[in-house]
Amino acid sequence: MLAGLGINFIVKTLDDIDESYPDNLVGEQIPMFIAEKKAHAYSNLIADNDLVITADTIVYLPMINGQGEVLGKPRDKKEAVMMLEKLSGKTHEVITGVSIMTKMKNIVFAVTSKVSFDDLSHDDISYYVDTCKPFDKAGAYGIQEWIGYIGVNRLVGSYFNVMGLPVQRLYKELQKF
Repeated sequence: MLAGLGINFIVKTLDDIDESYPDNLVGEQIPMFIAEKKAHAYSNLIADNDLVITADTIVYLPMINGQGEVLGKPRDKKEAVMMLEKLSGKTHEVITGVSIMTKMKNIVFAVTSKVSFDDLSHDDISYYVDTCKPFDKAGAYGIQEWIGYIGVNRLVGSYFNVMGLPVQRLYKELQKF
């Protein structure tokens, strides 16, 4: 997605960045906290002219009481099926937190998109999980994959945010940065 913006970049990954967060965080606070935590993991590795972009995406099921349930990455097939059953026939939020950091400056922002799913059959959910193995995806799905083709009936917000990086907002923030 960064290449689509015409940005030259190098991908660097660190293993085992802790993606936990304090229990008192809700909604946008969660992926913003994790994105910033990921950025700070690079703080001792960046040169003076480096710019680090990190992001974290969650699927968030808002609840009546103002709280919500966070659906992160499923650990296994059983958890992936359970997550998709929770999303079936409902609207949820996909929230991505993004950090832009240099040695001198750090900003963090979040973008929220609302995604609605049709009712998904157990067979469709099982087929998707077996075929696409969405264990690296928040909420156990990728909108750009088969389940998005057959299940998503409404999207309010950024499609790219649901894929994991709100490139339109990122571009604007980079211009300001």
